[in-house]
Amino acid sequence: MTSQLNVDTIVDKAGSGGSNVKMANTSTYVSDGGNVSQNTVQGLAKVWINFNGTGTIAARDSYNFSSLTDNGTGDYTVGFTNGMSSADYAALATCGLDSGGSRAFCSTDTHTTTSVKVLLRQAASNNNIDAADVQSGLLGDLA
Repeated sequence: MTSQLNVDTIVDKAGSGGSNVKMANTSTYVSDGGNVSQNTVQGLAKVWINFNGTGTIAARDSYNFSSLTDNGTGDYTVGFTNGMSSADYAALATCGLDSGGSRAFCSTDTHTTTSVKVLLRQAASNNNIDAADVQSGLLGDLA
């Protein structure tokens, strides 16, 4: 027989209001329309970063991020605190305008289990550029 649990709040054993919910790798959720089940753990972003890519580069906010390296104009390496199980993850990158107000485009390159390279280029000239607004995220399986 199937069980159902209906609660308003989950708290820790001490009743202090905090909660620690652990989910197995096989945990699923039902889609908005109710027609499809998805794996919860696989659908979560494993790494993300929002950083300033001009001057002295610096992370504004991040998750599972360990290092940010400036390899030269428009060329950055983002390191992860917890590595991925393989280099076959999906890496995403977005960026804003360069310092002169020109449109930039971003891509990712050189995936390893512990880092990904983020590249920025000016749309008109295809030259490497720095941009003040850069984001990158990863989807895939942690090691």
